[in-house]
Amino acid sequence: MKALFLIPALLVLAACASPDKAPPRADDGAASTSMPTVGGDRDAHGCIGSAGYQWCEHTQRCERPWELAQAQGLANTAEAIDAYCATPATPARK
Repeated sequence: MKALFLIPALLVLAACASPDKAPPRADDGAASTSMPTVGGDRDAHGCIGSAGYQWCEHTQRCERPWELAQAQGLANTAEAIDAYCATPATPARK
């Protein structure tokens, strides 16, 4: 009778034993090379192109063209934004 309970108990314990093979680590080189870093596409001015930012010489900031067009009352076209950002800002007189 004892053997009848002992055999299933041993089988349950053997099934719960940890495997010999370790699971793959998250910091493997293969995983890091296949996934690009989010925000890792900064230009020379630090603007993140994938987020829609580009450097504007006029404001001396990274700007999103559609936001700049709305804020400055410009036409939301590449030509209008490029013309606005190509001209440097005039220094304020004292």
